[in-house]
Amino acid sequence: MRVIRNLIEFAVLFLLWGVAQGLIASPWLGSGWLTAIIVALAWGKTAFFGAENLQELWRASQQHVAYHRFMVLMLVNMSQIITSFALDYHCLHTVNAESFSSIPPALTQPELVFEYVYFSVLNFTFFGYGDITPQTVPAKLLTMTEILLAFVTVIFLLSDFISLRESLSEEDDGPGGSRRS
Repeated sequence: MRVIRNLIEFAVLFLLWGVAQGLIASPWLGSGWLTAIIVALAWGKTAFFGAENLQELWRASQQHVAYHRFMVLMLVNMSQIITSFALDYHCLHTVNAESFSSIPPALTQPELVFEYVYFSVLNFTFFGYGDITPQTVPAKLLTMTEILLAFVTVIFLLSDFISLRESLSEEDDGPGGSRRS
């Protein structure tokens, strides 16, 4: 069931990206509105992923999920976050090619998406070589949002899993170390 949910979440990410690309290609909205929609959508997805991470941490701790299984769950969630931001960066670029520096103008669409996956991976893993940098306020806001979400995910969730699990086990232990009924 978890695999199906994760596949649906990936499909929703790509569906939202496709809808955003359709809006960008249409004459209905100006670049200001499109940028605001992209940033708002990214922040909504950030809230979703943050809440999902916390929910997974709590569930895994209560159910005494093995650490390696929890790590796989977090790896999938981190992949979704990286993909989500990469597609958001691509949308910002599509609205305004000046949103990020050092992006060659002659790239094909698949190459351009790859550049933003690369940028997103570097942000999420805290490597950030600086070969691609945000140039506009919306691009900087999304980059900061991804870095903050990565920090919370990596530092708090992954490091606190063992501590939370141990504290829940201690609450279940009765006098003399036996579990309460």
